[in-house]
Amino acid sequence: MGYTSIELDDAELQELERLAAERGVPVAEILREAVSEMLLRAHRKPRSLGIAASGFSDTAARTGDERAEPRSWR
Repeated sequence: MGYTSIELDDAELQELERLAAERGVPVAEILREAVSEMLLRAHRKPRSLGIAASGFSDTAARTGDERAEPRSWR
């Protein structure tokens, strides 16, 4: 396990200490949980990625050249 230092303003530190005391855990545990959660969110891919893949790699380039045919709403 590595160590690092962070600077927090007084209000942030007080709130962090209050939260840690409520949960009965060290402040470091709260910080580790927050970092882990942020890293999970940063690496999570959208569920819809690739669901409607067109199979074309130049779709964005072709959008100006092709126009969809209007369809009746009925």
